[in-house]
Amino acid sequence: MTTAPKLRAGIAAAVALGVAAALAGCSSSSPLDSGSSSSSDSKTIVVGSQAYYSNEIIAELYAQVLEKDGFTVKRNYQIGQREVYLPQLQKGAIDVMPEYGGNLLQYYDKDSTAKTEADIAKELESALPKGVRALDAAEATDQDSYTVTKEFSEKNDVTSLADLKNVKEQLTVGANSENQTRPYGPKGLKSVYGVDVQSKAIEDSGGALTVKALKDGTVQLADIYTADPSIKANGFVTLKDPENLILPQNVTPIVSDKVDEKAAADIDKVSKVLTTEALIDLNSKSTVDKEKSSDIAEEFLKDKGLL
Repeated sequence: MTTAPKLRAGIAAAVALGVAAALAGCSSSSPLDSGSSSSSDSKTIVVGSQAYYSNEIIAELYAQVLEKDGFTVKRNYQIGQREVYLPQLQKGAIDVMPEYGGNLLQYYDKDSTAKTEADIAKELESALPKGVRALDAAEATDQDSYTVTKEFSEKNDVTSLADLKNVKEQLTVGANSENQTRPYGPKGLKSVYGVDVQSKAIEDSGGALTVKALKDGTVQLADIYTADPSIKANGFVTLKDPENLILPQNVTPIVSDKVDEKAAADIDKVSKVLTTEALIDLNSKSTVDKEKSSDIAEEFLKDKGLL
């Protein structure tokens, strides 16, 4: 969901300074603006999202299902990456966030040896801080991937991360700046696959700027989330990862203590129908059709009988 990773001392500081302004556009009385350690209304569930369009769509799915069941929902979308929103969730200023299993686990436990979805779910139970818990993950995954153009793949006979060690030219990866410190970043590529790469920070979570850099050769590799429609649209090749350097990133709701069994059951209804294919289609409605997240979510939920 990367995510996350879908995102730095200097960058984090800049993001933090911009959070209040971003939140002001989403809510007239954001708990993050007030610095409150808990929501001002104990009956209101605050649903947040990362600064990533796909994450906002998933958050909106949760929000609309909760509202359908009678909950009052406040939306705080586009509020940055983990360094910003996870402390707020732990404090109770946010109650629900869509997350991505493997990246979330590595955020709290960089030395985790988990490799499978089941391992990740089990380890998250103890890795998450007090006051935060993970609900059941969806089938849908939207994980970081190292992606290349079809031309690069064919020219260098590269279909796997393991093949990159045979490429003679200097390799540069385009990704959010936090990629440099993630376990699957340059250090991970070097230690697991013996591949040296340089990094170029492109702060759009694999979006249009990253796609452009890949297409024009500014970078040879790009960190693009696997549910992004641009991969298929441009004929990109997502490199295989035989050593599981990048962990499974199943969409995983994380919630505060305020989310009771009834609310958790509502969120679980979304997770049960959210497949990777469905997520790619939802993302396409945003990036290609330019629809609003609220409209995309409403159409999907009605189609699934949840509204």
